[in-house]
Amino acid sequence: MTLQQQLTQDAIVLLKQLIATQSFSREENLTGDILEEFFRERNMPFRRKINNIWAKNKHFNHELPTVLLNSHHDTVKPNPSWTLNPFEPLVKDGILYGLGSNDAGGCLVSLLATFCYFYHRSDLTFNVLFVASAEEEISGKNGLELLLKENDLPEISFAIVGEPTEMHLAIAEKGLMVVDCTAHGVAGHAAREEGDNAIYKAIRDINWIQNYEFPKVSPVLGKMKMSVTIINAGKQHNVVPDTCTFTIDCRVTEQYTLEETLATIQQNIESDAHARSIRLKPSSIPLEHPIVQAGLAMGRKTYGSPTTSDQAVLDCQSLKMGPGHSERSHTADEFIYLSEIEEGIDLYIKMLGKVIIAS
Repeated sequence: MTLQQQLTQDAIVLLKQLIATQSFSREENLTGDILEEFFRERNMPFRRKINNIWAKNKHFNHELPTVLLNSHHDTVKPNPSWTLNPFEPLVKDGILYGLGSNDAGGCLVSLLATFCYFYHRSDLTFNVLFVASAEEEISGKNGLELLLKENDLPEISFAIVGEPTEMHLAIAEKGLMVVDCTAHGVAGHAAREEGDNAIYKAIRDINWIQNYEFPKVSPVLGKMKMSVTIINAGKQHNVVPDTCTFTIDCRVTEQYTLEETLATIQQNIESDAHARSIRLKPSSIPLEHPIVQAGLAMGRKTYGSPTTSDQAVLDCQSLKMGPGHSERSHTADEFIYLSEIEEGIDLYIKMLGKVIIAS
């Protein structure tokens, strides 16, 4: 058995252990313990902060640039439509079923296998940093964002973030800003011509949000997108409501900063508008970057991703790529093909090898 075959076998065993262990966001302590044990069994030094686990390659050299390999080990909660036990790793016809198998367990164990492949090599032109992060599914502040503040972490040259992309190259990703809005009116009796209905004010603002198009369009990510996803008003049928709250989900391209996007909203609606945070920025990597070119040489395709990942908290150039299919994420009876994990490890190793091994 070759080293790569052994690493693939170990990755599948590890993924089954992770599936069998509940790891909802902010509750990843047990899967963190499993990952710790994985490193201990291989005598690989690692560190842990809350539920984030990280390790550096054996011949780490501060004079070299660093590539980050990152994916997350938290999951969403299983939806009510599951027909299988979400915590029972079931293999049938080459398919592994289980919660987190696709998002993002397959990516996590494939990147970890890749890290192990390069761990002992002394001919690397890059350091390799592996991070298994927490709280990705809720964009939490105690995940990768917290870890990046650690003093002993090197400056990162570029990153591969493991999310299910069918091993195609997401060279750009939209940022996310959630905006909470409040329309203000005046309460009154619904039977008389009294009050100023806050719902009607909110409707006017929501109509603008629905129809407004930001002028600048990203060549990779396309148009900006705003969606009103929550609305609340009123307490009883015969009272004109004096407030109406609604929430906007804003998917932001590199053409606008989050601050510019918020300012545009505030200038065009009557309701008060406040962003929950301006942390989750758009991210990208140039088409000319060696890691992207390595993927293209292996028949991979590039695209822009509308969904948000841990890329949003990185300041370096980053590529989102991993085994599995995005449409399976958060679905009932989630699964990944074992062949996808095998292919993922193979492609990660070949692509990185072209970039970080001295020729």
